[in-house]
Amino acid sequence: MKKLLKKLLPESVVLYYHYCVAQLAAFVYGRPSKKMITIGITGTKGKTSTANFIWACLMAGGIKTGFISTANIRIGEKELMNSYHMTMPGRFTIQRLMKEMVKAGCKACVVETTSEGIKQFRHVGVFYDFAVFTNLTPEHLQSHGGSFEEYKKMKEKMFAALRGKRKSLFGKRIPKVIIANRDSEHASAFLRFHADKKLTYSLDAASDCHAKNIQELSGGVSFLVGKQKYKLGVLGKFNVYNALPAILVANLLGVPDSKIAHGLKTLTLIPGRMEVIDEGQKFTVIVDYAHEKQSITHVLQTANAMKPRHAKTIILLGAEGGGRDKAKRPVMGELAAKLADIVIVSNVDPYEDNPTEIAEDIAAAAETHGKVRGENLFVIEDRREGIRRALSLARQGDIVLITGKGAEQSIVIDGKSSPWDDRTVVREELRRITE
Repeated sequence: MKKLLKKLLPESVVLYYHYCVAQLAAFVYGRPSKKMITIGITGTKGKTSTANFIWACLMAGGIKTGFISTANIRIGEKELMNSYHMTMPGRFTIQRLMKEMVKAGCKACVVETTSEGIKQFRHVGVFYDFAVFTNLTPEHLQSHGGSFEEYKKMKEKMFAALRGKRKSLFGKRIPKVIIANRDSEHASAFLRFHADKKLTYSLDAASDCHAKNIQELSGGVSFLVGKQKYKLGVLGKFNVYNALPAILVANLLGVPDSKIAHGLKTLTLIPGRMEVIDEGQKFTVIVDYAHEKQSITHVLQTANAMKPRHAKTIILLGAEGGGRDKAKRPVMGELAAKLADIVIVSNVDPYEDNPTEIAEDIAAAAETHGKVRGENLFVIEDRREGIRRALSLARQGDIVLITGKGAEQSIVIDGKSSPWDDRTVVREELRRITE
């Protein structure tokens, strides 16, 4: 019925409906974000990890915090998996969750804010104090008429929302703050909006929070900001980018550096983000949400840096259907062919699209760049069978990457959603191997 109405009604009418529902939801739940310091995060990649890092740093500093992200939802110490198959759940759900945070005594709330969510006014009724920009690359363009500029403009609306009145909370006035990744070529577009404070972070350029001396360790990453040493309890050099805005947010809210360092070190699991699955096997299995060019590159580079000299990197990857960014399919096939030893192409969420067509778009590119079907390239549409093959090919010291879904709680095939969790499936298949 929803799809039929979308086809029949003008887009302006549909969007006005979304706007009215968002306003109603905020009213019904008493506008809970006005009662917390509300931090919005937008960008193409890293939002979920950044939300988790902010939560860890603020909680370590004694500031009870909640967040809503693609992978998980936190209300203080309580954790829920995001089972909605969307980063920003429906308007009533967002407001209900924030109301629960207020009831639980949370003083801060982090909301992962997407371009699609903004387009559907899911951010309306969320009163932001801090706006964080992570990075920007072409993604989800199908929702914005195929235009990167429209995609960018939609994300900018979260920063424009900082124009609102400053809150008075906990005996003080809360400043409006913009935090942006200085290394992104698009940083200036987000820094141009009004705010009481504007701060930047970087690995390369000079900034307010500049990471240096980055070292990848067996269980994480260490780096310096000024004279303070930090260690992340999760894998991947790229996660330093995701931790830096958390350091800035925590500093602004008065959390000492030592507490921030403790928070970053003790956060050892972000669901479906470089998550290591260990069932006693002699090789490493990592589940990650990576689903586009840059994130696939990052996870493969991390795996190749970790593995023993003669070991192999095996990757299972795929691409979403539903008209989503078809142009990225051959790019992902090329990257996998160049950076992995064995490539397995499988379903992610084909929706109503032909899963064979999606898989072949990726596999054909991998073939063009040197992979050979039946030797180091396999197309296995059934995702469980694909995972089983990836694990069966692994030997001692190898690294197996299961990418594309992370901690998502469902899979959509032929328009039908079914329960699914890559991490659970991997554990089940590993137990079959190790029994």
